[in-house]
Amino acid sequence: MVSANSLDGKNRCFGQGKPLYAKYHDLEWGIPVHDDCIHFEFLILEGAQAGLSWETILNKREGYRQSFHQFDINKVANMSDAELECLLDNPDIVRNRLKVFSARKNALAFINIQREFKSFDDYLWRYVGGKPIKNHWQSFKDVPVSTDISDALSKDLKKRGMTFVGSTIMYAYMQAVGLVDDHLVSCWCYRSE
Repeated sequence: MVSANSLDGKNRCFGQGKPLYAKYHDLEWGIPVHDDCIHFEFLILEGAQAGLSWETILNKREGYRQSFHQFDINKVANMSDAELECLLDNPDIVRNRLKVFSARKNALAFINIQREFKSFDDYLWRYVGGKPIKNHWQSFKDVPVSTDISDALSKDLKKRGMTFVGSTIMYAYMQAVGLVDDHLVSCWCYRSE
């Protein structure tokens, strides 16, 4: 059930009483993205979130930006083993070796996708026919954690060499970059069209 935020009285899907989380909900979640740098940022952040709360990742987002060159794909693709090793001592990010090293691996695969499709954005949006999927959920328990589309996207990204791109992670990613709009009908951000 959506409850009113005690600070501004707005009904939200999540983020009540948590300004950073509420800001993410209001200004980013479910809003279509067409910028490859932002796509890459969310790929890294969603992968880092595996097994953790999204709020934890939002609180570390600036640390990720600093650590991964503001998500400059080419700079991340060229990070050395030594640079990545140093990040394992950085408390401003999730210090999981596999997740840290996956950033470089995923950057390399991301660049290959850009070469093949002109942009990652062009590659990604073809999964939804170029138009966001608009859902009309009454309750968050109705929102799926994965779909046939997230399954297909996950399978293809893995085939292309990416890691931390399982179907559940990819569905959360699709929500984050607006391929899917899962705002509940009772949420102030819900749009019927």
